[in-house]
Amino acid sequence: MAGRGLRALFSSNDRSISADEAFTNRQSQWQAVTACLAEHIRYVTRADFDAEDLESPRGNILVFHGVGGIGKSTLSRKIEASLARSEHRPVQWEPPSHPEERTLPVRIDLARAAGTDFERVILTIRLAVAALGRPMPAFDLALRRYWEHNHPGESIEDYLRRGGLLSRFSAAAALPQQMQSALSDVAQALLLPGTVGSALGHGAGALIKALRERRQSLRVLAGCSRLADLLEAEPDLEALSFYPHLLAWDLAQLPVDKSAVPVILLDTFEDTGDRTHRDFERLLQRIVWLMPNAFFVVTGRNRLQWAETSLEGQLDWVGPNAWPGLVPGDASYSRSGASGRQILIGDFSLEDCEDYLARRLSRGGRPLIDEPVRRTIAERSHGLPLYLDLSVMRYLELRRGGRPPQVTDFDHDFPALIARTLSDLTADERHVLRSVSLLSAFSVPLATKVAGMGHDAPALRLIERPFIRESPSGAWPFHIHDLIRSAIRNADDGSDDRWSQQDWQRAAQRAFQALEEEWRQDLRRDRTVLVGCLHQGLLLARDFRLELNWLGDASFQYVADSIWEPLTLPAASDTSSDGLQTAADALVETLSAIARRQHEHRECTVSRLSTVLASGLLPDELVELATYYLAKAQRDLGLTEDSRRGMQRVASAGGRLAFAAGRGLAHLSRLSGDFPAAMEAARSLGWEGRHQRVLGDVWWVQGEMDRAASAYLAARSEAEQHGAVGETAMSQAHLAFAVAFTDPVKADDELDLADRLLSRLSLRSTEMTARIAALVRDAGYAADLPDRAAILFAEIGVSGISYAAAKLQLALCFHNAVLDARDELTTGISRLRELTHSGGYAYYVEIAHFMADLPLGAHTARAQWIDGEERTRERWRNIVMTRRNHLGTA
Repeated sequence: MAGRGLRALFSSNDRSISADEAFTNRQSQWQAVTACLAEHIRYVTRADFDAEDLESPRGNILVFHGVGGIGKSTLSRKIEASLARSEHRPVQWEPPSHPEERTLPVRIDLARAAGTDFERVILTIRLAVAALGRPMPAFDLALRRYWEHNHPGESIEDYLRRGGLLSRFSAAAALPQQMQSALSDVAQALLLPGTVGSALGHGAGALIKALRERRQSLRVLAGCSRLADLLEAEPDLEALSFYPHLLAWDLAQLPVDKSAVPVILLDTFEDTGDRTHRDFERLLQRIVWLMPNAFFVVTGRNRLQWAETSLEGQLDWVGPNAWPGLVPGDASYSRSGASGRQILIGDFSLEDCEDYLARRLSRGGRPLIDEPVRRTIAERSHGLPLYLDLSVMRYLELRRGGRPPQVTDFDHDFPALIARTLSDLTADERHVLRSVSLLSAFSVPLATKVAGMGHDAPALRLIERPFIRESPSGAWPFHIHDLIRSAIRNADDGSDDRWSQQDWQRAAQRAFQALEEEWRQDLRRDRTVLVGCLHQGLLLARDFRLELNWLGDASFQYVADSIWEPLTLPAASDTSSDGLQTAADALVETLSAIARRQHEHRECTVSRLSTVLASGLLPDELVELATYYLAKAQRDLGLTEDSRRGMQRVASAGGRLAFAAGRGLAHLSRLSGDFPAAMEAARSLGWEGRHQRVLGDVWWVQGEMDRAASAYLAARSEAEQHGAVGETAMSQAHLAFAVAFTDPVKADDELDLADRLLSRLSLRSTEMTARIAALVRDAGYAADLPDRAAILFAEIGVSGISYAAAKLQLALCFHNAVLDARDELTTGISRLRELTHSGGYAYYVEIAHFMADLPLGAHTARAQWIDGEERTRERWRNIVMTRRNHLGTA
């Protein structure tokens, strides 16, 4: 039973509990092993393969790296077992694609706790090869000389027995005999008395001389061109690290039916040293390079840097020419086109997590941990197996308390996660890691600023760690693994250099200031930078109760272009009943309500913004922001007077939204039917008040479609000149709507452009305008138009945008007027009266009558048309008749 299973077994007196080490599917990693191994076998079995070649690039290595606790060692053990015996292979793993070739798998744990030194690595590899039952004469000669020099009086057999290696390998007992056989053959060939063992001590010169002269009597060894040089060298650790070259040569001399491919699995590679001290790593790299006919599977926390030329002088073979498959980010190299050789081991899927927990502890064949608890643990684990195992132990610990563990018991962070994460980091790297845990995403320069450091080196080293994930999208490419970030921020940190609350507060202030610098230095005004700074800055201000400062300016920039990327933040741990405690809480809620109104009913927007204003938490300069958008939502709901009062407050204050509020008042005049007042207001708005769009809104209801289209086109051009993407899309959608009444063919192009502009944004009301425009374009033509309108009515009902429902009903009236469908038109006008009974957009009822040339009822509200009712009636009737005539000729 493996270690984890034993820990669980000894955590309970209940012997009915089965504590198994569950292995969860790592099929993609196994497929990578079998594919690369098959490619390696094809390479080494080629006729032109030379085991003594020291110059060709090496592709005999595959690296799996990932965070501590991700399951690398378990994977390494499973690969060894699966290659050794097929019955140990998990059922979901397919058989290797090289059954005709024998493999010799051997796993070497390089963890410090395992006490593995370089001698033990070399001996372990030789013991694995002993299973072939053949001497390795070149290697054994050199090893025997090394051993007698460095272990006088101690036989290899005694050493193996004392180190536990004899019991691990079934063929280990045969190793001394194999070595003795090789030595005896050489002694006989040299006509030396006894064995060559003594000759290596007293007559090594004779052996070396014979090898250099390539004597026929030593034909078995004479082909090994570097054996004499290695025997002549001082038999120290440096020389030992080159002996694998001899073992590779010996393996290459075996007959095909006696040969095998060693598969050497080097686990816990991070414990071989650090990025500065690479002595042990250098020795291990020599083994990989000098044994090109062996295949190596390395598992560790960090990717190998062997393909980087910066390591010249620290390692013997470095650079992309030496290790093409280890080039960072290169997934293209292989001798046969396979993928790159450094693979980040990913987190478990949610299903794999639950499967792991179900099989980890069981009783009577049924999972001991019930399904709700398993689901909660799986969700909080973010796929990290170490968290799953720690949760299993917590489950057993809580169970010993006498009550069944509950779901709430696993809202928990484990200090052990921090210990595993920090264990091989330098002090500077730990400082940077804690600092950037305050951020959801970061770059190297940002990390350096947040950490308060004057150089980037610690941040550059940190981003190479496997718990730092890289994503090309967004303003900053790096982020910490979610679970590890949570643990660093929230769990009790018992490390020697742990941070106090004051340390966290100072770091938060540094991060807040660094984000301000990022935002203000963004000369291109990139929306991703703005939203990233705003999102992270709001979270810091809320969680650490910082002054808003630059967040006010950033908030106004955020709303200026009406793009509405989501700004919802994670819930705070200590909020009041209404969720608001600080100015940052209030600003978060304000911006979230403004953005979410594109996806929520306007009543929800009114409620949220009213709550914010009632809290009194917003600074004065931000009160107008909430007031203005509250008034907009009230207008959409038909609460005209409430909206008018809010707009007047904002306009009279003369703040940043004064022009926008002026536009709002102009809209209110328009929806009440006072078109001259709306025109007058538009003249004073300028670009800031979007005057051209206001004019277009006035002209189209007059039936002046050409003038409306010209105004909307001018509005779009102004928006493009100012780089206002949202305003550009809104103006284009309104342009398409105006054109749709008079030129359906041209409307196709205008709608296509509107759809392209809107596809990158979240402007729900404008999207509805575009969809209504499509119905207007098809009026009189499309038999399915009423059905399409019914679907859109349902969506509008969810949003609470009352004016959109009235506008859609007017489009239906246009359709029925074109078709001269009097009954449907009468029903549509009645529905239009209901939708505008509050007074807003009541003139739509008039327009519907104009379309069909119907007399107005005595109690119909009358709008103040720009050039009178008769001229307006005539224009609308002409629009209908033109469409009808076109249908007749189509």
